[in-house]
Order: sequence, then C-alpha cells, then structure tokens
Amino acid sequence: MAKRIYSIDTVRIIAMVFIITIHTDLFQGVGTYGNIFNFLIDSTARFAVPFFFMTSGYFFAVKIARRDPTDYFVERVRSISSLYAVGLLLTAPVFLAKTVVQGSSGDQTITSSAVQGALEFTSPLELFYYGTSVSEILWFLPALLISLTFVYGFAIAGKSEYLLPVSFGFHAVGLLGASYTMFVDVSFMVRDPLFFGFFYTSLGFFVYSFEWQPTPERSAYYLGATVLFGVLNLVERYALGYVIQGETFAQGVYTASYTIATVLVAGSLFAFLLSRPNLGASTSLPSWGTYAVGIYITHPAVLFVLEWAHEVLRESGYAINTIAWHLTLTPATFFGSLFVYLAIRRLRTLEIGRDTLPIVRRSGESDSK
Repeated sequence: MAKRIYSIDTVRIIAMVFIITIHTDLFQGVGTYGNIFNFLIDSTARFAVPFFFMTSGYFFAVKIARRDPTDYFVERVRSISSLYAVGLLLTAPVFLAKTVVQGSSGDQTITSSAVQGALEFTSPLELFYYGTSVSEILWFLPALLISLTFVYGFAIAGKSEYLLPVSFGFHAVGLLGASYTMFVDVSFMVRDPLFFGFFYTSLGFFVYSFEWQPTPERSAYYLGATVLFGVLNLVERYALGYVIQGETFAQGVYTASYTIATVLVAGSLFAFLLSRPNLGASTSLPSWGTYAVGIYITHPAVLFVLEWAHEVLRESGYAINTIAWHLTLTPATFFGSLFVYLAIRRLRTLEIGRDTLPIVRRSGESDSK
C-alpha cells in the first residue's frame, strides 16, 4: 500500500484516549451507574492495545519487504529501547518519591526507603520481560520489542506461514489465564510478550505479508462486524464477570483484560481501517495521532502525580467533589502528558513518528505511507 493510511493515524489518538480511560478508572466506584459506565468504557477500550500491536506488526512487514530485515529490526530495537528508557526515567523518580515519603513517615529511614524502592525497580525479569518493575502501564514496550523479535526470527528463517498458528496457540493459553480462570487454572503470568503481544503482532504482520487487502466495497461489512463483535465483547464480559460469578454492578466492576471477543473486535476493526485508508484525512486527527507515543510514555508519571496530589489533598481535609474529580482526571492526564511530551520534544530529546505506538523517528519519515 503506497499511500498514507490516514485511518490508522486517526485511530491512534482515539485508542490512546481509551487507554488513558482504562488507567483512570473513569467513574468506577461512583455508585451502580458509575460502575456500569466504567464497565462499558473499559470493555470498549480493550481494542486499543491489540490495535497498536497489530499496527506495529503490519508496518514491520511493510518495511522488511522494502529493505534489509536485519537492518530494520536493529533500528526498531534501538527506537523502542530508547522510548522505554525515557518512560522509565520519567516514571521512576515520582514513584520512588512517594515510596520514600511513605516509608519515612513510618518506621523506615529515607535512605532505606529509597534503597528498597530502587531495588524493586531493578528486578531483571520484571524490568526487561514483563515491563512492570516501575509501572505496569509501561509493559507494552518490552512486550512489543520481544514480540517483534519473535516475528523477525520466523521471518528470516523463512517460516512466516507458521507465525499465526504458533502465536495463536500461546495466546489461547494466555486467554485462559487472563479471563477464564473459573474454568482453567493457569498458575503463571500471561499478560506478557509470549502469551499476548506475540499473537497480535503476528496478526498484523500476517495481513501484509500474505497480501490480504480489505477492499473499500466490503468496508461496510467490516464495520458491521466490528460493531457486532463489540456487542459480543460486552455480552461475554458481562457473562464472565457477573452472570457466572453471581455478582452485580453495585458490588464492583469486572475488568478482565482481554477475551476471545477482543480478537474479533481488533481484527475486524483493523480490516475496516485498511479498507478505508482515507478515513479521517480531512480532520486533524491523523496529526494528533503522531502524539500517541509521546502521551503513552509520559502518562504514567503524570497520572501518578495527579492521583498522589488528590490523595494528599483529601488527607489534608480538602473536600473534592467525586464527580468533578472523575470528569477532570482523564483530560488532565491526557493534556498533561501531551504538555510533558512537547516539553521533552522541545528539548530535542525525543522525536515521534507514525508507524506504531512507540518509536523514535527521523523527521519526515512515515511508515503509514
């Protein structure tokens, strides 16, 4: 596909907003109706992370079809690693500051609190594989890097045709451990590169590598399928969280990460976007989409600071309206993260492009072209 895919650029920023709503727990705990609203938003938002994995896999296939696979893979390793490092450098200080403050207010010294917090941040497995050593939000970056490594390995070995079935096998196990534990007990962590990111990255790679091009004439069918599967996703999550477990919305919000329906929603949406490459071209959304990665790597620190400030104010006796707080937190996190990113960009320490959520780009280069 030679022309820019405006539709993918458009959905980048929309998906990023949905990711932030997952992390801000919009209206969760604000009565039954608040929990219902949160359930609907959280369930709808679950397409976002798979979308970014698929986009990355798709454009990885585009690039290695035009240039040396190893050269491009090395470039991706450097760019994703640098973004992960920036995310850690932004997030670790504020997380560590709270750890020190809380520890020093108890029976620990400032030094011992700082050392303990720093050691927790440097667990090799959580730092380099799970990506949760500092903030669970940053898990996507090492997951993407490792997932692309798997895809690259299959590609250079000439075994690309096995990517999808192999990765789906692992993902099936991951789904059992994530959302169907009432049926099967999976005793290890499954939201990771092997059991999650590998499949969606492979799926995006498969779409381009095997020359499947959704046509504009069928775009209505893809859109209809996306809506239908979206409804199925809501029904499935409601059944898993409330019907089977005998719970109600008044008792809380069911927030299982991903289900079988997530695969169907993400896949049909991606097909729709490829069938309508000019969708959003007449709006500013594709331009906003270039900020998605910047917002992603900065929003853990911004959100943490906002929530910490809210906690301090509440403990100090300042009454903050709950509804107002929920209405404010998501846009404050979004625009605060954008401001921090633009400040970093102004200092010329980070540069953003469009071929996937997290990537360092050279000025003027685009993979959605």
